[in-house]
Amino acid sequence: MVKVIHPEDWATAKGYANGVIAEGKILFVGGQIGWTKDQIFETDDFVGQVRQTLENIVGVVEAAGGKVENIARMTWFIKDKQAYVASQRELGQVYRDVLGRHFPAMSLLVVADLLEDRALVEIEATAVFD
Repeated sequence: MVKVIHPEDWATAKGYANGVIAEGKILFVGGQIGWTKDQIFETDDFVGQVRQTLENIVGVVEAAGGKVENIARMTWFIKDKQAYVASQRELGQVYRDVLGRHFPAMSLLVVADLLEDRALVEIEATAVFD
């Protein structure tokens, strides 16, 4: 079970949850990047890689018997803050296309580099199952 926690007197969180409480089995999804299941990059576009990365996370969660709603936390690592800021509207649409209106607790960090040279984003996730 996953339940969003939001202090009553706080401003509304936009696109994430400030806190999530969960109970059950835990799945830790290792850092996923914007390549296909065959480890092939089909795009060097930031938004395109985010879509593929989110689809990869959902694939792992579903392989464990879960659904998007089981995702309790995500940590994003991006190489280009400007690309993220400039594409927030598109990113929001891609996020909703893949994850719907489910917003787990999230953090986003700008990093100097990622292990795979073509990777523009890497996302870790934690899912909780009843």
